[in-house]
Amino acid sequence: MNHFFLKIAIIVSALSVALGAFAAHALKNIIPATSLITFETGVRYQFYHAFALLISSTVLYKNCNQRFVILACRFFSFGLIFFCGSLYLLAMLGPDYKFLGAITPIGGMCFIIGWIFLFASIYPKNVNQKS
Repeated sequence: MNHFFLKIAIIVSALSVALGAFAAHALKNIIPATSLITFETGVRYQFYHAFALLISSTVLYKNCNQRFVILACRFFSFGLIFFCGSLYLLAMLGPDYKFLGAITPIGGMCFIIGWIFLFASIYPKNVNQKS
């Protein structure tokens, strides 16, 4: 069994806690309040989608369309990189780098596509099968 996405989910979850603690204790004295809110949004969505990856990676071993589950995991992973990553960079680098905000919606679309693939995975490959 390949546990690649399960490992990613666990690492991303741990990083969510660490980044949240970093924001609460260290960043609040370094960056402006609006940047801190942006950073915290990234942490929140990272945690939500760490759980999505965790759920998806466990669904991989159930009676689902495996191809769609893998696509869901990939899109959740891309979303974490583009959505959360761009928010972290935007918060840390400041308003001079607001072009990074244009990357955030790409990550949001990746999250949405991931959820669509996860939904699609619950339907059997053969539509004539009874569930």
